Amino acid sequence: MPRSVFLGRVVAEGEPLWLPDDRAWALALAEVEADACPDCGQRWGEATAKENEFAYDAHLIRCHACAASAAAVRVKQDKGGSTDGLHVHLERRKDGGW
Repeated sequence: MPRSVFLGRVVAEGEPLWLPDDRAWALALAEVEADACPDCGQRWGEATAKENEFAYDAHLIRCHACAASAAAVRVKQDKGGSTDGLHVHLERRKDGGW
């Protein structure tokens, strides 16, 4: 979606959907995204610079939804079931797990 439309511009009949400014914003976003680590999202140039080897702290957190997903998959595997092509559908418990 063009940025100007996202921000509320109504495209009039005969008017182009994408304005030059929209294209510039889209190209800038593509450039930023191309320079990001696919895992952590940090900028490659900064995150891979030798002088930044010790510049980051990492904190482990547990996603309880992912933990439930992994546990369900492990049960399937432990029973000898195939996980090929397996997708896990998660639903939050209606009681919140309380």
